[in-house]
Amino acid sequence: FERGKEDISQNKDESSLAMSKSKSESKLYNGSEKDSSTSSKLTKKESLKVQKKNYREEKKRATKELLSTITDPSVIVMADWLKIRGTLKSWTKLWCVLKPGVLLIYKTQKNGQWVGTVLLNACEIIERPSKKDGFCFKLFHPLEQSIWAVKGPKGEAVGSITQPLPSSYLIIRATSESDGRCWMDALELALKCSSLLKRTMIREGKEHDLSVSSDSTHVTFYGLLRANNLHSGDNFQLNDSEIERQHFKDQDMYSDKSDKENDQEHDESDNEVMGKSEESDTDTSERQDDSYIEPEPVEPLKETTYTEQSHEELGEAGEASQTETVSEENKSLIWTLLKQVRPGMDLSKVVLPTFILEPRSFLDKLSDYYYHADFLSEAALEENPYFRLKKVVKWYLSGFYKKPKGLKKPYNPILGETFRCLWIHPRTNSKTFYIAEQVSHHPPISAFYVSNRKDGFCLSGSILAKSKFYGNSLSAILEGEARLTFLNRGEDYVMTMPYAHCKGILYGTMTLELGGTVNITCQKTGYSAILEFKLKPFLGSSDCVNQISGKLKLGKEVLATLEGHWDSEVFITDKKTDNSEVFWNPTPDIKQWRLIRHTVKSEEQGDFESEKLWQRVTRAINAKDQTEATQEKYILEEAQRQAARDRKTKNEEWSCKLFELDPLTGEWHYKFADTRPWDPLNDMIQFEKDGVIQTKVKHRTPMVNVPKMKHKPTRQQKKVAKGYSSPEPDIQDSSGSEDVDVDLSDYSEYC
Repeated sequence: FERGKEDISQNKDESSLAMSKSKSESKLYNGSEKDSSTSSKLTKKESLKVQKKNYREEKKRATKELLSTITDPSVIVMADWLKIRGTLKSWTKLWCVLKPGVLLIYKTQKNGQWVGTVLLNACEIIERPSKKDGFCFKLFHPLEQSIWAVKGPKGEAVGSITQPLPSSYLIIRATSESDGRCWMDALELALKCSSLLKRTMIREGKEHDLSVSSDSTHVTFYGLLRANNLHSGDNFQLNDSEIERQHFKDQDMYSDKSDKENDQEHDESDNEVMGKSEESDTDTSERQDDSYIEPEPVEPLKETTYTEQSHEELGEAGEASQTETVSEENKSLIWTLLKQVRPGMDLSKVVLPTFILEPRSFLDKLSDYYYHADFLSEAALEENPYFRLKKVVKWYLSGFYKKPKGLKKPYNPILGETFRCLWIHPRTNSKTFYIAEQVSHHPPISAFYVSNRKDGFCLSGSILAKSKFYGNSLSAILEGEARLTFLNRGEDYVMTMPYAHCKGILYGTMTLELGGTVNITCQKTGYSAILEFKLKPFLGSSDCVNQISGKLKLGKEVLATLEGHWDSEVFITDKKTDNSEVFWNPTPDIKQWRLIRHTVKSEEQGDFESEKLWQRVTRAINAKDQTEATQEKYILEEAQRQAARDRKTKNEEWSCKLFELDPLTGEWHYKFADTRPWDPLNDMIQFEKDGVIQTKVKHRTPMVNVPKMKHKPTRQQKKVAKGYSSPEPDIQDSSGSEDVDVDLSDYSEYC
């Protein structure tokens, strides 16, 4: 019993000694005893502040180090020309510059035309087998996330124009196997040893001897890019002040809220300071320090407000809605006008009376083709190229049955005039946007652009109005081409327009018809369509009005024929089976379920938008006040002439707002065109603001476009004219008047 008592006593002494030693070590580790003085508590606070200061400086240094490697032209691991495959499976030669942690891609070797920046921290590299010459490898994100930085090395928001590039991978080809393997080794080095490369290559970071891990460096850089995601048009400059203001604001100055309170209340009691310091040392605050910087809350879309169109005039099928009986008073005005016309005279400045005007602009008139844009949405999803062509032709015919009652022409647009509208697709929950601008007055040229990226199509073109005068009749020729593109297929359908023929100007009943040959051609698939709009014969019956015939072809082989009337039924006959069926018929049900057009809210329209610009003329015409309409029309036209004289005096050239002329092809292109295929994982919604059609995305990728090649006219097109339909040169009307070839632009928009 005594022996057991001694053992217990001995164990108790050893335990007390161990506990005492543990407490002593704990106190030594914490730097204070329970009875430590106030000065020792302040020492701990100052030590914590020093640690946090070093922590913040280290994060700043790591970020500046990486940004300096990007902006310093001397810090380059490797640079050479490489071929990169785009989403359309075509290859483009681009200048690639490899730096620690990033791959910069340029269009030229001078590094002036930035295409995109690839963040290598989350990428993998693998060799890719290929039948073509050279060495092919793939740079990709294992989880199929975006590999692109949101801005360029100089703050560029939009990449240089080239082919569309994938968002989650790049397929790259080098000229030889040795070059390709050298690039793979260099990329692996840039991926795994980026911190070492930066410390050895960068000159600005030589004075720092603190090491930086690769992971933390890339996390900081990626967080900076995410924090400065593009929600505005402000320039992004990668300088020291911007880094401190954007990247080290709040998150880097204080590890959490309690740290901020510590610095603000450093004069308070020691107990309060210690309590808040203990809160700041929790795991939660440390996780906040080392996490990515989350982007700021997304602001609401700043888009144009559109309202549903309240009224529209469709017209009826047949000749009755295309004729106009002119009163004696109005006939005298026409006679007075025609007495001034002489063979060979330039009639581009002839002012027409307002009684034949349709109360809307020609830019508005061109939008009539898109009330059935859902046919194009269906065509974009069609896998068979022949069926795609049929849907395109069906859509083309759907744009003609909407016509005003009588013989009316829209306003000639003022230079710089614009028009915007859209159609909502209920089935696909998408929008088709229409943008048009008058880019030239003499000669009168109207440019337009239509886009629905979600449904996979866009359309662009320009129309130059010309005229031919025959005495008792005239023809308004719309010279130009429209180019329909299916974005996910890379197919272009190039189409022309018929001409408008007006007869009965001096005597008889004034009647409007469409004539000429139209071509719709897809060079990629080889499918084409030829449509012939026929004028009524001199002794023809009412059934011969508005006739149309056509052929659907693959190369030279005719697959089907079309017959009917362009404002009513059109039948298609298959050449192999000889079966005939209704191809297109604008029945009341079709008209009822067509897409509804929405126009810009009047309060948001600019001074040069069609509806606001012509509102007084339109109001007078609707009130049947021809005197007031003529006066208001004269005010607008005279203001345009005065503006032209002022530009000539100042030796200034007109600059278009939304379109630009390609000097090589002579084609007008929409400045803000986006022809990328729709990405459901990244693209959210398409919208428009101030004439700029944009897409809201989850993650920024390089905004690139496919340059358009000049369309080569086919033999059939060369027979009629370059890109438009025109009457035969030897045509004569029933009056037997001579054919006088003149420019009559004011009659040019009859169709």
